[in-house]
Amino acid sequence: MDRADLTGRARLREAALVLFAERGFEATSTRAVAAAAGLSPALVTRHFGSKQGLRAAVDEYVLGRIGEALGGLDADGADGGALMASLGEVSARLFGADPVLRGYLRQALLEDSEASAALFGRLLSGARGELERLREASGKSPQGADGGRGDEEWAPFQMLCLVLGPLLLERVMQPNLSAPMFAPEVLARRSAANQQLMRHGLFGPDGT
Repeated sequence: MDRADLTGRARLREAALVLFAERGFEATSTRAVAAAAGLSPALVTRHFGSKQGLRAAVDEYVLGRIGEALGGLDADGADGGALMASLGEVSARLFGADPVLRGYLRQALLEDSEASAALFGRLLSGARGELERLREASGKSPQGADGGRGDEEWAPFQMLCLVLGPLLLERVMQPNLSAPMFAPEVLARRSAANQQLMRHGLFGPDGT
């Protein structure tokens, strides 16, 4: 959508998303956001109440995009393996195609604030929901090291670490890789490796 087609509120939110992704929340002023949007700084207060309100609106937008992408999966009749592959493909496509989204999540989750912890908490809630979908599709629960039932509390954290780890550590991981880590072919390979790890573990009983 052309920026001219956006409302003033949406233009401010889009500008904030880009600037927060580049500089972080603390280093970005509402005046800078308004200037990037081509609007008056007074409109930030009118539309969002405060800079914190603006950040909350950006969080909602980002979470909405993630939820929309994952919610668009057709899980009806899919077995656990097929659903896991689809979830991997959607996550890879969503983050791989949008460096601004990656940058925003990296800045927001690493800033060590109540807002960043709340954002992670909502992502964690989403991971619990996706694990439940996988349980229903496969008829299985995550397994522990002894082949018994896995740790229900830690399973969603582990899933999020697989998805968000490369995003958060992109700057230090990239120099150790031979290709851009969010290139389509690299994403496909990492997604397949994540699925293998989730389904069998690094040292699964079947060795695969």
